Amino acid sequence: MIDKVHTEFSDMEKMVVAAENLYGDYDWDQFDVIVLPPSFPFGGMENPRLTFATPTVIAGDKSLTSLVAHELAHSWSGNLVTNATWNDFWLNEGFTVYFEIRIMEALYGKDRANMLALIGRQDLEDELEALKESPNDTKLKLDLKGRNPDDGMNSIAYDKGYLFLRTLEEKVGRDNMDAFLKSYFKKNAFSTTNTEDFITYLNENLLDKNNITFNTEEWIYQPGVPENTAVITSDAFSNVEKTLEEFLKTNKIDVTKTENWTPQEWVHFVRNFPEDITVTQMQTLDDTFNLTDSTNSYITMVWFEQSILNNYHDNNVDTKIAEFLNTVGRRWYVTTLFNAFAKAERIEEAKEIYKTARGNYHSVTANTVDEMLGI
Repeated sequence: MIDKVHTEFSDMEKMVVAAENLYGDYDWDQFDVIVLPPSFPFGGMENPRLTFATPTVIAGDKSLTSLVAHELAHSWSGNLVTNATWNDFWLNEGFTVYFEIRIMEALYGKDRANMLALIGRQDLEDELEALKESPNDTKLKLDLKGRNPDDGMNSIAYDKGYLFLRTLEEKVGRDNMDAFLKSYFKKNAFSTTNTEDFITYLNENLLDKNNITFNTEEWIYQPGVPENTAVITSDAFSNVEKTLEEFLKTNKIDVTKTENWTPQEWVHFVRNFPEDITVTQMQTLDDTFNLTDSTNSYITMVWFEQSILNNYHDNNVDTKIAEFLNTVGRRWYVTTLFNAFAKAERIEEAKEIYKTARGNYHSVTANTVDEMLGI
């Protein structure tokens, strides 16, 4: 495992250099990552100097190391400048996603960065749909009085927060944006800040001084996503969508078009299956690409989700899903699959798997699944 991790994280020093080039010196002396046992419930946890990481990030090709970039970015947004209250959580995570994607762009190029941003955009659309009966929870500035702060730890803070900053960047220009953020981190270093103080600093140090008008308060205090949101495109994802469309029409797929796909492209392909995809079509894809036995945890998770939702049972997939849920404790992965069982009205199957899996989970994950399954 040590050799695998060393290889997987070999670009970490480059990430630190890229981060410092963007927003100033790394003020924590040392940056290390420890990969924890499979029961670790989070993707990563940004403890100063020592990030905790899930073993699901070890894919063998560095394709999931945006997680490391994310936790590194927290060394500025979150640890250096900390949200004053849980209501201001977006100041932590929205800024960190923006910073993460800028680091990934610096190392791997704009299209890779845009693929990550578009996956986040899809996550946000799913979250907005899930919260359509609770529109106030889709505001960046929350009111969590009397509630569990965990209620605000969702795609709104992460991905709507990112879109706010991405849209702001397009309005003011990247050079102005970078200078502003660098000064923001320096001014507020080793202290806390809240949303209102951020807005004041934004107006005084970026918008007013450049005579720029921006709908900041709509983004922060209103539900949903404003109409002026940045439009993010990816040629790679457009080609993925065309390939999927052709397959759904013909039930045939040109494997040469997929030979150089990144895991992000595969994730986009699988996540965009239509509701009426057939079991036969899924079997064709599985037989062709061996998706049930993918060694990339993210691809595995989205493929298993689609398998559950569409009642696909071939190639021993049910056994593989049970094995996955018994050996992976990352809450995002686990809850995604148990939620799929609930949506597919296969709750008894889920409970049967959970009988043996629960003991392998951290209490954070187990408590969430307990609530989902009514246990």
